[in-house]
Amino acid sequence: MQVPDQPVLRDIVLVGGGHSHVGVLRRFGMHPVPGIRLTVICRDTHTPYSGMLPGYIAGHYSYDEVHIDLSRLARFAGARFFRDEALGLDRDAGKVLCRNRPPVPYDCLSINIGSTPNMSNVAGAAGHAVPVKPINDFNQRWQLLLARVRKHAGVTRIAVVGAGAGGVELTLAMQHRLRNELRAAGRNPAELSFHLLTRGPVILRTHNASVRRAFERVLAERSVVLHCNAEVNQVSAARLQTAGGETVDADEIVWVTRAGGAPWLRATGLALDADGFIQVTDTLQTVTDPKVFAAGDIASMVNHPLEKAGVFAVRQGPPLAENLRRAVEGRALKPYRPQSRWLGLISTGDRYAVASRGAIGFRGAWVWRWKDWIDRRFMRKFNQLPAMEAGSEAAPSSVKLDQEEAAQAISAIAMRCGGCGAKVGATVLSRALGALHPVDRDDVLIGLHAPDDAAVVRVPPGKAMVHTVDFFRAFVDDPYIFGKVAANHALGDIYAMGAEAQSATAIVTVPAGLEAKVEDTLSQMMSGAIEVLNDANCALVGGHTGEGKELALGFAVNGLVDENIASVMRKSGMRPGDVLILTKPIGTGTLFAAHARLEARGRWIDAALASMCQSNRLGALCLRDHGATACTDLTGFGLLGHLVEMTRPSGVDAELNLSALPILEGAEETSAAGILSSLQPANVRLRRALRNQQEALSHPRYPLIFDPQTAGGLLASIPEGCAEACLKALRALGYEHAAAIGQILRQGEALEPIVLTLH
Repeated sequence: MQVPDQPVLRDIVLVGGGHSHVGVLRRFGMHPVPGIRLTVICRDTHTPYSGMLPGYIAGHYSYDEVHIDLSRLARFAGARFFRDEALGLDRDAGKVLCRNRPPVPYDCLSINIGSTPNMSNVAGAAGHAVPVKPINDFNQRWQLLLARVRKHAGVTRIAVVGAGAGGVELTLAMQHRLRNELRAAGRNPAELSFHLLTRGPVILRTHNASVRRAFERVLAERSVVLHCNAEVNQVSAARLQTAGGETVDADEIVWVTRAGGAPWLRATGLALDADGFIQVTDTLQTVTDPKVFAAGDIASMVNHPLEKAGVFAVRQGPPLAENLRRAVEGRALKPYRPQSRWLGLISTGDRYAVASRGAIGFRGAWVWRWKDWIDRRFMRKFNQLPAMEAGSEAAPSSVKLDQEEAAQAISAIAMRCGGCGAKVGATVLSRALGALHPVDRDDVLIGLHAPDDAAVVRVPPGKAMVHTVDFFRAFVDDPYIFGKVAANHALGDIYAMGAEAQSATAIVTVPAGLEAKVEDTLSQMMSGAIEVLNDANCALVGGHTGEGKELALGFAVNGLVDENIASVMRKSGMRPGDVLILTKPIGTGTLFAAHARLEARGRWIDAALASMCQSNRLGALCLRDHGATACTDLTGFGLLGHLVEMTRPSGVDAELNLSALPILEGAEETSAAGILSSLQPANVRLRRALRNQQEALSHPRYPLIFDPQTAGGLLASIPEGCAEACLKALRALGYEHAAAIGQILRQGEALEPIVLTLH
């Protein structure tokens, strides 16, 4: 990953993770352009390669073999990865509107979101049929179908609507896999019945006659019932009806007909064709707006009508990357000329394929091996990422700037002032914070939007004030998510004490740069934070912003507890016989160390961030209600460090069951590979508190007891009689990984304070 020293001058935003955009990311990773920042907005972390999807369905490939890890690829490219879904554009403001986050500004925008099935013109189709696109959604339904066939005794009827290359190939792949599943279970493959329907007179309409005849023979040999001239006009829960009056009974209906553009595109003002696809010129710019590009299935080239085939999306990647680069540099764009003919390799479910190119067609097992070689070679480009171009990070920026932007850029890379000269400018600050709406509290007398020098907060009668502060630099490239995690982390200490959060002041460090870029980063980050604070009924009352090399955020938080100190949950108070409960899985330290080295899978990071964004508020209330005798939140000192902080003042020992520890997916793999947090060595010094360290060294979870956590869960001791009910209540509240991980012993029962058990 490249961490640029030069300020961000232009933003290129990629909406969607299709075949064209993965090519753009790879090229920018190999040849980065100083001053250009890429951002990817995609709802899925793993994007499927369509060429290998039938092989995956047929059981020839694993999930990871046919998916590109967008999170890892984006990090390689130095791009920000925002896991969200675009829902619209504000082209006047130059912003992408998203489902779950603030709008994302762009200087140049590219859309590569594939197609969306148009099922609205067939009654019942949207409610009862499974569209093959988006492919990730189809995969979920495919897994459910696999499970259903395994469990279902008797005939399963499957109908596929659409007999182009995608429909034919998918039918044969599903049949091959499901038949193998039945054979493995000792059942009769004839329990499956397949129907393939097309509204036209032939299958594979765009391919030559010899290719069509080859697949007609295969379908007949495998007892797939073919229905030509069968336009489906009505779908129910278990039946298809055609315009000609034919009915087909089906337990599962898969829709593979031609799709259209996403509905939200209609409100963008971009010119669309009759199917809702974005019309683009030879440069892949939209005919409406030169700042907006489109590629892949979602694009409709006005001068070169193309079939919706993955080969074109892949080949549009390099010219799209080049033209995006040229657009922000103010240079002339290059036209893309698609080939007039292309090679199609269509598999038959088993390891056999048919090649189709114009009037040419040939087939055989060797064609499948050839296709397999081509597909694996393509995927290696994204799984085995190359080194970046040497010295490129030091090259001067060639981004075209206006006079005011040029002055700001010079200022941003010049020697920066210290002291109050390092504060973020008042105009930028007021714009970024002006849209924030902190929760209103009666006990906040003067808050965020007052012009005074400090906030004024009242302490209600009978309450005592709890103070805490946390601050750290960003470890993810999404400022909105980072804001959520930082706020959650800061609130953890308040909840661990059994307190109610009241008010917070922010401490922010933002890298210098163009005012618009600084403002957006600050706005995104604080929008995430304010969501968490407001949900906690904690008023953001002020803060301080300054410039620094890296983005960082923290909060000083005030909380309220009863004046009776006995009601406060503290680290001391553990009693022999108590059960140790942990509310969240551990492993964030090793996972994000691996993420920085491109060694973590995107879904591991997704799960870790979801855990870090989960509030401890309800968990703390649940622990208190079930009689917690001691409590703390897991942060930088790791599980062992925080446990020692509890056992020493409590005057007890503890037994920790390594096998019972809840672990984030991937954490065992990354720690076993020796990828550990930079704080781990300091935490390992506490191993002297362990009784049977040598015995535990080989356990895969041993390193994770030293792993520093960010926004970790709560560690508490619960009376033995309440532990089972407490765990049940925690899981009902959404803490699905909450677990009993050990017990409290009398001091001196063990040779050392902490005993590790391995069973």
